[in-house]
Order: sequence, then structure tokens, then C-alpha cells
Amino acid sequence: MAAAEAAVVSSSSLETDPAPETAESAETAATTAAAAAARTGCEARVLKAALATKLLSLSGVFAVHKPKGPTSAELLNRLKEKLLAEAGMPSPEWTKRKKQTLKIGHGGTLDSAARGVLVVGIGRGTKMLTSMLSGSKRYIAIGELGKATDTLDSTGKVTEEKPYDKITQEDIEGILQKFTGTIMQVPPLYSALKKDGQRLSTLMKRGEVVEAKPARPVTVYSISLQNFQPPFFTLDVECGGGFYIRSLVSDIGKELSSCANVLELTRTKQGPFTLEEHALPEDKWTIDDVAQSLEHCSSLLPAELTLKKSKPEESNEQVLSCEYMTLNETKGKDDVNKTF
Repeated sequence: MAAAEAAVVSSSSLETDPAPETAESAETAATTAAAAAARTGCEARVLKAALATKLLSLSGVFAVHKPKGPTSAELLNRLKEKLLAEAGMPSPEWTKRKKQTLKIGHGGTLDSAARGVLVVGIGRGTKMLTSMLSGSKRYIAIGELGKATDTLDSTGKVTEEKPYDKITQEDIEGILQKFTGTIMQVPPLYSALKKDGQRLSTLMKRGEVVEAKPARPVTVYSISLQNFQPPFFTLDVECGGGFYIRSLVSDIGKELSSCANVLELTRTKQGPFTLEEHALPEDKWTIDDVAQSLEHCSSLLPAELTLKKSKPEESNEQVLSCEYMTLNETKGKDDVNKTF
């Protein structure tokens, strides 16, 4: 009987004794997990701090691929937000360092309906953007004969329709020489040009009466007809700064005793940057990819456009609106858009 009781006591002891050890093990595991999480969090903060430092050190000019849809300013803001998010900025620590800001801007506005190369400056590279405006640009434009719109492209309201059935490929090729070299061109009413500090396109959308800007000299280095399937025709155009493809296509339509508007527009080159070789698609908008692109693109720029020698050119108009500062060239060409 005593032996049986002893066995019971022994069995009970075996069942209850491990409890303190299990609790201690759980506490140890929790402490270990907390320490590991703390280390992971610390490592993550260190990584973010390193990325933030690398981002703020970037300077130069590169190119991104702008899709159809967003404005150039909207795309620039999207690029900035992605880079800041990757670097964990703005963080409370970062916002305290008011002198450390990310400067980023684009040189040469692309219409929201257009796609292609958008040149971007970052850091001190924003000072080089004005120089990029006067350089050559290349476009592939698809025009549509027989229809004129208020915006001179397919996004606008049709204002006029004329027959085009008698127009031949030879007719178009025959008049292109009239649009080569230095020509006079009237900018579109829907454009980034300004009146009293506001874009003409903004005034037009408000329904305000806007007078067309006077014709101004622009340069066309080359123009060729790539395809003609009435009513559509495709042009390959290389031009200088301040040139509007929409005005060109509209003027071609008039020269053919008809009318025309731009159906599709792609900027394939700006300065030394080409769409195929240099324009970063959105899935490569990372700090490392931008850094690599800056290094690669620095060799494409002329010697006089080095960061040490670059100086911001003065403009005749400055407008501050929210985050964006728009600087127009003195000759009223495309704008440089900067955000800080």
C-alpha cells in the first residue's frame, strides 16, 4: 500500500515539476524573439539611413520613360515619391534636417497624351535642365487628316472637318520641305506657355478668352514621311527647342487644303538620351538604378555641361505653386519643372 502511494506521489511529481522549466523556456524564447526583432528593426533603420544618404547624394541628369496619361509634373512627383519611400523618407529624423532636401526636376514638358523620353535632373543636376531645353528632340508623330481640334490633338473637341480623299503620299512628301530649316510657327493655345504667370492651357480650360501667341522662329533639322494610310500619316521629326509637333501637323493639314490633328506622339530622343537605350521604365525607378543611370548618362553630356560649371539660367517668369516651381526660358520655350 505504501509502495503504491509512493508511486502515485512520484508520478504526480513527474507531471508537475517541468512546469517551471517550460515557463522559463517560453520567457527565454520571447526574449530571444524580441532581441531578434530589435536587431532586424535596427538593421532596417540602418539600411534606410544608408539609402537616404545615397539618395540625397545623387546629382546629375538622366531620363525616364513617360507613358501616356499623366502630365510631366505628375510623373515627376510619382518618381520622387517612389524614391523617398524606398529610402524611408520623410522620417521624423529626416524632417528635422531641414537643409537636406531632395531636389528633382524635368526639362522639356511632354503633353499628357504623349509618351517617350523625359529628361530629369536630380540634386545639382537640376541646374543643367535649362541647357537641355535648347537641344534637339526627335519625335514619331501619327497625324490624322480631315479633322481639326481645339487642342490640335485627339484629346480635344473637333472644330472642323474637311475632305482628304484626294491627298496622296506624294502631296505630303512634296510639302515637307516647306517645314524644314528655320520656320515661323504659332504655338498652340493649349500649351505650357504662360500669360500673366499662368499657363495658356489652364486659362483655356477655365473658358477664358486667350489670344494666340505670335509666330516665332523654330528649327526643324529633319522631317520625313514614314507611312501613309489615309487618313493617317506618320512623321519622323527632329527639331530644336520650343517646337510644337501639334502645330506642325495642323499646319501640314492646312497646307494640303484640309486639316489635321495629332493622333499619337512619342518623343524618341532628347539631347543625347534615347527612348530605347536610356529612358528608365517605372519598374526601374529605384535609387540604385537611378545611380547607375546617372553614371552612364554623365558620359553622354558635353563637357561644358559638367556639374561644377553648370549655373542656373535666369528666366523672365517664376511662379511658385504648391511644391512646383516652373521656370520659363526667356524666349518662351518649354519649361523646366522643379520640385523640392
